[in-house]
Amino acid sequence: MSDAAQPTAAEVRAAAEAVKTALDRHLAAVERRSGEDDPAVYEAFNELAAAAEEYDELLYDRYDEVTPFEIPGSDDALPPYTGPEEPNALSVLIRRDYVVVEPQRLLAQAQRVEAVEESGAVTAGFDAASGTVHGALGVLFGEFEADEIASRHKEFGLEEGDSTLWVTASDEPAEPGEWLEAPFEQADTHQVVCRFDVSAVFDDDADDDLDDIEDEVVDAVGPELEDPLDEAEPENLRARNADR
Repeated sequence: MSDAAQPTAAEVRAAAEAVKTALDRHLAAVERRSGEDDPAVYEAFNELAAAAEEYDELLYDRYDEVTPFEIPGSDDALPPYTGPEEPNALSVLIRRDYVVVEPQRLLAQAQRVEAVEESGAVTAGFDAASGTVHGALGVLFGEFEADEIASRHKEFGLEEGDSTLWVTASDEPAEPGEWLEAPFEQADTHQVVCRFDVSAVFDDDADDDLDDIEDEVVDAVGPELEDPLDEAEPENLRARNADR
């Protein structure tokens, strides 16, 4: 950058003062928060992030220095909420991805379901709907709620992938059947009250030591899942909460 285009020392100082002001406003909003998703806190957070980013850029342009602030990427941030202040309806949009890592366990679980449905008659071989992976998936997802599949995925030979949950607000409930073909396409991001994402990409910057620990844990529990015909049916359900 040329000297003529560089910000002045006064501009950098003004940006630093703006960060201080935004920091005070954010703390005040947090202290007065009315709930976990208080829009005033969300707005103050965005103002603080914008002020910190502006200061970071000016500081670098003027002095070739950086701040320790980690500025959230604008591409990942939700736009400002413009939905109703007192919504009369809400929609919860959920997507969960899985990988079939143990097909035999999946098939065995589906066979158990079919055996129960046939009044205890044992299904011979893999001739029924549970005889193929896609058929077994149909049997299991037809028998169990999606939340139960999520909590017992290892039991069904599945491995969790990315997941996302959106809560959107509206004045009126949607017309029956109008969004079923593409549930996320009609979601207005300006009406998203909150969003929770779980993804492996968030772990890209994890320390190597943490990766080693995770590998050891996987190795330790792996043998317990090797037997696809294990008759044990754990009843513990694991509730998953994604951090905002």
